Amino acid sequence: MEPASGIRLDHNHQLTLKEFPYIIRWSDDRCKRCGRCTSVCPVKAIVPTVRVQRSVVSEGPLPGPSSTRKVVQVVEQVTDMERYCTGCAMCSLVCPNEAITPEFNPNNKFLHYKNKGGDGYKRGGRRNDPSISTLDKLKFTRISMLTDPALDAARHEFRIRTLLGRIMPPEKLPMKLVDGRLVVDKTAVFIPPVREIYPIMIGSMSVGALSPPMWEGLAMGVAYLNEVEGMPVVMCSGEGGMPPALLRSKYLKYFIIQIASGYFGWDEIIHALPHMVEDPAAIEIKYGQGAKPGDGGLLMAQKVLKLIAKIRGVPQFVDLSSPPTHQTKYSIEEAVAKMIQSMSMAWGFRVPVYPKISGTKTARAVLNNLARNPYAAALSIDGEDGGTGAAYNVSMDKMGHPIASNLRECYLDLVKQGKQNELPLIAAGGVGKKGNLAANAAALIMLGASAVSIGKYIMQAAADCLGDENNRCNICNTGKCPRGITTQDPKLYRRLDSDKVAERVVDVFKAADVELKKIFAPMGRSTELPIGMSDGLSVDDKSISERLGISYVC
Repeated sequence: MEPASGIRLDHNHQLTLKEFPYIIRWSDDRCKRCGRCTSVCPVKAIVPTVRVQRSVVSEGPLPGPSSTRKVVQVVEQVTDMERYCTGCAMCSLVCPNEAITPEFNPNNKFLHYKNKGGDGYKRGGRRNDPSISTLDKLKFTRISMLTDPALDAARHEFRIRTLLGRIMPPEKLPMKLVDGRLVVDKTAVFIPPVREIYPIMIGSMSVGALSPPMWEGLAMGVAYLNEVEGMPVVMCSGEGGMPPALLRSKYLKYFIIQIASGYFGWDEIIHALPHMVEDPAAIEIKYGQGAKPGDGGLLMAQKVLKLIAKIRGVPQFVDLSSPPTHQTKYSIEEAVAKMIQSMSMAWGFRVPVYPKISGTKTARAVLNNLARNPYAAALSIDGEDGGTGAAYNVSMDKMGHPIASNLRECYLDLVKQGKQNELPLIAAGGVGKKGNLAANAAALIMLGASAVSIGKYIMQAAADCLGDENNRCNICNTGKCPRGITTQDPKLYRRLDSDKVAERVVDVFKAADVELKKIFAPMGRSTELPIGMSDGLSVDDKSISERLGISYVC
């Protein structure tokens, strides 16, 4: 029985396309019914179907209107919120006649309906915030009054490098004079290991979060930059272990091995220790992530296929959440101290070891503890704009601390202690969000960072990631990445060419190197980074200038 309104009860609980984030526009007259669009859609948001079409015709010597009905083939958008269109536009990419395209619906009610089953909405990518970030508002205003050919970025010899590792003050350096020469004092109890690296590094994205060809492409690009271009770029492995062949290869020295509370993949690393022909660039201990501070890592079951299960030593198709810190470590300070000590011992105190934390109001507490620890090599701070493979929407959009002010607070804290040149700070979270990689990196360096870490940017630039801050695509967590970047499904990741990814990685870093020189040259910096040189920055926002302690311009 139908209600008085004439609407069936089951129809009354269906959604219209106006509630969806993207509405697919399909042109009947341009479509040739080849089926490419429906076969390539990663979430099956469109389906081929048939429809009865009524048309009125008027024919004959004495034409009179008559109606005919015929069955036509159409492409239809599904109105099931579990199969919503993500706006990736893969359908447009494969359509030979430009007959189909998704269109963003600014009036959507997506979040109202995405919590079915009593579970909050999870997604990958980065926070949904199309506004201009603080980093993109900063300008470089301390420049040379004259064009200086001696420091011209195209002709002068530059050395854009930074140090990863604890830098001892001059009075504590293990050096002594012998016959008028300065030599290393081999009786010194401890000499902190230090690496010279490029100030832009590839941040932690794990084997598991990324597909095999994507991770391989990044690794090949890093090796090429080091071996051929002479740029000491390093890449962090992310949580979950590394390919065993890489652990035993000479290229390990270009990688930072990450260990997190899950200890996934750590067995492989421990077993490979006696066979390592090179030490890694560093060891990163992950305690927090900027995009989901305090929430731990999460690799969803859809991505835990055979290869990942084998590397991590877990069953297939189970959610992998980072477990909580062990009960014997009652504070972040104690946990950091114990892990730094044990990891330093594992590599014979030859490798820099440092923690990675999420940007929060309590970052300075961790920093002050590290400043007193001679074995701490650095501190990596991940701001709120950092990307993630999987997180709850509420964590990504409503939690975290912007990196600019958090970094500035920590650097000024070191300045007060007179240790700003000893403990390097690594900044991450939204670097290159609008494509301005070199400018964002230079701004963070001048606010106090010794290096910056990038993740989402390199995926956007090297593999043409389709995600954005309007929640376009951002299905990294589901294992259905249409580009094949964040999936373990061979049908999808075969779309990605690791050689082309490697080529683009090299292009990105070479271009960033040119732009950094263009920024640093007018400031008279060619052989050392302008770390903490905040008098070279200005902004047209009064509140930002006061918060960061930089000049206000308008």
